[in-house]
Amino acid sequence: IHTSLLRKMLTGAKSNYYEVPVSSYTFKGDSINVTLFDPEGSGLRRSWNIANVVYPLLKSPVKKDDSMIIHTIDGQFISVHTGDLQSLIEKQNLQKKHFWLGTDQFGRDLLSRLIIGSRVSISVGFISVGISLIVGILLGSLAGYFGGRTDDVIMWFINVVWSIPTLLLVIAITFALGRGFWQIFIAVGLTMWVEVARVVRGQIISMREKEFVEAGKALGFSGFRIITRHILPNVMSPVIVISAANFAAAILIEAGLSFLGIGVQPPMPSWGSMIREYYSFIILNSAYLAIIPGVAIVLLVLAFMTLGNTLRDVLDVKTLEN
Repeated sequence: IHTSLLRKMLTGAKSNYYEVPVSSYTFKGDSINVTLFDPEGSGLRRSWNIANVVYPLLKSPVKKDDSMIIHTIDGQFISVHTGDLQSLIEKQNLQKKHFWLGTDQFGRDLLSRLIIGSRVSISVGFISVGISLIVGILLGSLAGYFGGRTDDVIMWFINVVWSIPTLLLVIAITFALGRGFWQIFIAVGLTMWVEVARVVRGQIISMREKEFVEAGKALGFSGFRIITRHILPNVMSPVIVISAANFAAAILIEAGLSFLGIGVQPPMPSWGSMIREYYSFIILNSAYLAIIPGVAIVLLVLAFMTLGNTLRDVLDVKTLEN
């Protein structure tokens, strides 16, 4: 099945193999006996014929001395030594892995889930901020440039959205759109545009009487051209700063939704859902299962908040003058 590069980056590629975590294995004759992983130490024992593990067979293999006569699915008869089959299994079908952060109660690698979960947090930041910029800049530009009744209607709508708690609004939009990967991105983005719109509106109001704007009107330029080519490039500094802060806020909102169980749905991991799954282990000896994704959220949010403060200092005219 062809999978696009974007989908591979966001959701990963489906594996052709099914992995089973095992604690130990032994070969006995023409069989391999494995003990399935169990955190309590009482894993079930399973047994497979070694020929069935290595080759897709049409019929059951026939044992002859130290070899096995195998009728493969493509109709061929081959004779393979039992020791060779065991070596092939150890080389092709068994993998010994070391887990740097350990595993959870299901044998899943915590580090792998942490890395995969970062895709959700980073993606929700970029996509949600992108949505908020599109909606916020559009409405803020219309309200600030045209004023009058247009400004009154848009500001009324902004104030209504502003008065609703962010998390409550995200939950309502999520229930309306349904649970899923993209629905979370859209829901978070549709709640973060208000501040962008207010800032853009204020900046455009302060600039719409400037000489270069009046010159554009005198030359017969359309309102769309004046806004996009002449006004917006001069008001983007505060918008960039807000975007960095909104990026951090989007990560926190997504983590909160996933912790409540209405965010990204299993089996896809996210840092918020990992805390939700493992927070009951805090009082046990495995508190690190919940602490590690929490620390990852804190570090990522702190990084983007620091970026926002740095951009504010760099782009602030008063700071540059001092």
